[in-house]
Amino acid sequence: MTTRPAHHDPTEPSFTEEDLSRLAGARSFARGQNYLSDVAELSAAEDRITATVYGSEPYHVVLLLAGPRLTGSCDCPYGQDGHFCKHCVAVGLTALDRPDDLPRLRAETTRRAQTLDNWLNSLDRSQLRELLREQLATDAEFHRRLELRAAAAGSDTLAVRAHILRLLDTRPFEQYGVVDRRDAAGYAAQLTEAAAAIRALAATEQDAEAVTLAETAIKVIGEATERIDDSDGELSDAAQDMAQAHLEVCRLLLPDPVRTAEWLAAHLLGDWSHLPELDPAAYREILGEPGWAELRRLAHEAHRSHPSGWTERYVLESVLKADGRVDELVTALSTELEPDGSTHLAIALELDRAGRRDEAVTWAERGLSDTETAPPRDRRLVEFLAHHYEEVGRLTDLVRLRRDDFRHHGTLDTYRSLRTACRTAHCWSAERPRALALLRADATGEHTGRRPHTGPVLIEALLDDGDAETAWETAPSVPTTLAQWVRLADAVREQHPADALPVYLRALTPLKQQTGHPAYERMTELLLSARACHRALGTEPEFTRYLADLRADQKRKRNLMRRLDEHGL
Repeated sequence: MTTRPAHHDPTEPSFTEEDLSRLAGARSFARGQNYLSDVAELSAAEDRITATVYGSEPYHVVLLLAGPRLTGSCDCPYGQDGHFCKHCVAVGLTALDRPDDLPRLRAETTRRAQTLDNWLNSLDRSQLRELLREQLATDAEFHRRLELRAAAAGSDTLAVRAHILRLLDTRPFEQYGVVDRRDAAGYAAQLTEAAAAIRALAATEQDAEAVTLAETAIKVIGEATERIDDSDGELSDAAQDMAQAHLEVCRLLLPDPVRTAEWLAAHLLGDWSHLPELDPAAYREILGEPGWAELRRLAHEAHRSHPSGWTERYVLESVLKADGRVDELVTALSTELEPDGSTHLAIALELDRAGRRDEAVTWAERGLSDTETAPPRDRRLVEFLAHHYEEVGRLTDLVRLRRDDFRHHGTLDTYRSLRTACRTAHCWSAERPRALALLRADATGEHTGRRPHTGPVLIEALLDDGDAETAWETAPSVPTTLAQWVRLADAVREQHPADALPVYLRALTPLKQQTGHPAYERMTELLLSARACHRALGTEPEFTRYLADLRADQKRKRNLMRRLDEHGL
C-alpha cells in the first residue's frame, strides 16, 4: 500500500518513484523506464490516470488513486495476472515527469464529461430509448442487468429468482473448478447486481421471497468461498453487500422471527460462517423476544456441545453481549481460557464496561499470574493494568508490572514504558542500571534468543535516553548493526567527526550497487554527513576527490546525479 505525503499538493501526482518501484519490483521498474517514449493518450481525473502504452501491441493502463492507496491495472498478459507491470511503471513515471500537465488533463477530462452530460440532457425520451436499444444490442452484460431490474420493478418474482440464481452461479467463471483472481471481480460484480435486485424485489413485492433469495445467496457465497481467489478483496466486499441486503429486506418484510433465528444460528455456526460475516446484534429488533430467545437457546446449546469451539464461543459471546448478560458471558468465557491470557483480558474488558472495575482488575491480574510461565502473553493485559494502577496511584504495582514486562520482552518499547513508570514513581535512577544490565546480557548473548534481528536493544535504549556517548563507547563490544552505527555516528558527529566519518563511508559502499529512489536518497544523506565530517576536520579536498570518484562510478544513474546536483554535491 502506498501512503500519500502528509502535505500533498493536489495538483501533483500523489505517488513517488519509490511507490512505483515497490509495487512493481526492481525488475519491472527497470523495464518500465525503457517504455517512457511509448506512452501516449495520457489522461487524468481526480482519482485516476490512464494512458496507452505501445509495446509489442497497444496496452491500456489505469492507475487508480483510491484514498491513500495506489493500484494499477493493465490489459497486458502480466497485468491481467494482477501484477503492477512495466507498462504501469511507464505511465507512472510519465505522470511524475509531467506534473504541470496533470491539472490541464484533469480539466480536459472534466470538460469532456460535462459535454457528454449536456448532450444526454438534451435528448428526448425517444432518443434516449433508441440509444439504450443500440447499447442493448451490442452489450450482453448491460442487456442482462436491465432485464433483471425490469423484472424486479414489474414484480415478476419467478423471472427475478431465475436471474438471481444465474448471477450466483460460479461456473461461467471457473477453470478446473476454481475462480481465478482475474475472474473474481466479474463474479463479485454479479453478486452486487443480485443484491440490488433483491432490494428492488422487496420494495415492490411485499412477500418473503426476497428474504429467501438473500438467504440462498448468502449460502451460495459461503460455499463458493473456497473455490474463489479473493486476493483483491472484491468478493468479500460483495458478500458484505449481500449480507446488508438481507438485513434490509428482513427489516422491511419482517419474516417469521423464530425461523429467522434458526437460519441465523445455522449460518453463524455452520462451516461457511466466515463469509459473509453476520452480526447477531444487528438482528435483535428483527427477531423480537421470541426469535432472540430461540437464538440464545441455540447458541447455549452449541456451546455446551462444543465448549472449546471458537465459532460456538463467538456466537454465544455475541448474543450475551447484545443482551448485556455479563455474568453469563463471564461464565461462558471462563470455560476455556486461552494460554496467552487473551480470554482473561476479554473478561476484564466486559466487566470494566459494566462498571465492575474491581472484578475486572482481579481477572486481569489472574491473567498475568496464569501466563507467568508461558509467554508470550497478550500484552494488552499489561496495558490494561498499567492504566488502572497509574489511575488509582498504585505506583509500586505499576513499576513492578512494567519491570516484569520488560524482563519478559526486553524491547525498546518495554524499556520506554518502564522508564516512564519509574519517573512517575521517582525511582528511575535506581532502576536504570538494572535495566541496562539486562539489555547488556541480551546483547552479549548471555540470554540466548532474546536479541532482535535489528541489533541490540541496548544501543537503542542508550540513544533513546540521550546518552549517545555511552552508546558509542558500548557499540564495539556488542554486535551492532550498520544502521545502528549510522545513528550513533549522527549522534556523536559534532564531538567525534573523525570517528563518525568511516561509519558513513562504510554505509555508502553497499548502496552503490542499488538503484531506486530510497537508495539514492540515503546515499545523498550519507554524503552530506560525510562532507560535514570533512569540513569539521579541515579535509574538504579529500571529500571532493571521493565525491568525484563516486560520481564517475555512478554516472549512469541519472536520478542519483540529479539528486546530488540538487544538494550541491
